[in-house]
Amino acid sequence: MNCYSWCRAGVLLSATFVLAAGCSSTPPPQIAPPVVLVSKPLPGKVKDYDYFTGRVEAEESVDIRARVTGYLDKIYFKPGAEVKEGDLLFLIDPRPYQADLEKAEGQVALYQAKVERANRDYERNRPLALKGAIGQQEFDKYVGDRDEAVGGLKAAQAALAGYKLNVDFCKVTAPVSGRVSRNYIDAGNLVSQDKTVLTNIVTLDPIYAYFDVDERSLLRIQQLIREGKMKSAREGHKIEIGLELASETKFPHKGTIDFVDNKVNPSTGTLRVRGIFPNQDRVLSAGLFCRVRVPVGQPHESLLVTERALGTDQGQKYVLIVDDKNVVQYRPVQVGSLTDGMREIDKGIQAEDRVIISGLQRVRPGVTVDPKPGKMEDLAGADSAAKPAPEKSAPKK
Repeated sequence: MNCYSWCRAGVLLSATFVLAAGCSSTPPPQIAPPVVLVSKPLPGKVKDYDYFTGRVEAEESVDIRARVTGYLDKIYFKPGAEVKEGDLLFLIDPRPYQADLEKAEGQVALYQAKVERANRDYERNRPLALKGAIGQQEFDKYVGDRDEAVGGLKAAQAALAGYKLNVDFCKVTAPVSGRVSRNYIDAGNLVSQDKTVLTNIVTLDPIYAYFDVDERSLLRIQQLIREGKMKSAREGHKIEIGLELASETKFPHKGTIDFVDNKVNPSTGTLRVRGIFPNQDRVLSAGLFCRVRVPVGQPHESLLVTERALGTDQGQKYVLIVDDKNVVQYRPVQVGSLTDGMREIDKGIQAEDRVIISGLQRVRPGVTVDPKPGKMEDLAGADSAAKPAPEKSAPKK
């Protein structure tokens, strides 16, 4: 058999095997529908919030200045420590003022002696003047000496009080309780009266948070106040607000609004507002960046879903639900405020809808799935820890 015959036989044999394999093949196995977790939206009472950025400020910030001129002798505090009102901070050399004080005390003693002598002369010569034993001119001299001595004593006593103040001012004490800064002047330097700043003290508890409300939010809040749906802080009503620092994920610090400015700043279009917060644990420090959450309006009933159930399609929020035939359906929704990881749904779903809360990446609309019951609230805590609250809640439609 030649080479051509061998090749032809091999081709026929291969074709036979291919046809045999094709005839004996089995259909591919059926793929099981993907498993997803579903849950009905949770009904609940929610509040609408507005979110603002602000700064933490001390209730009082005091620059400690020298009240007398002299050389700084000693420093009695540790920089950055917490001090109480009346604690000794600095000592300015008191010896020059102590010498002036002792001199003033001598002047007071001198005039006291003059007053006593003038009084004795007056009392001794007064009966004589009444009897005409001495002339009126001579008696007037005794009266004038007495009055002059009394006036000199008052002047000496006033000077003494001033020198006592200077000696007291040599001891620089804390005017308020709070945290002290570093010493700006070292011991041995000359300090000037009412000019040299020695250090600074800021109070710690309570503490302020200042933030600016934009015009749009301000007009909306004013409308709610006119409608009776919200109380006004200007009228003395205490509105609770929450405070969040950059390292926190919730709003653990609760306070009240205690000041609203009297006009809108035309340069920024904002209204300055201040909240006051307790700070017993000293977590809040002056100068910190913060985020403030202000409740707007009254609590209302709404449907809530976990943040994990929400998707975004070109700016449009949506959820995926499973119908009675286990087919995935696309639902665009309008969202509201975020509370503890649960997002308010204003429009788009019903209370009986089965919302996919886990497994969104494995499905798409129109696909049949295998739904398993899940709990919406189990995913709320993880969401609130992983995602920060938005700058501002979505406006109501």
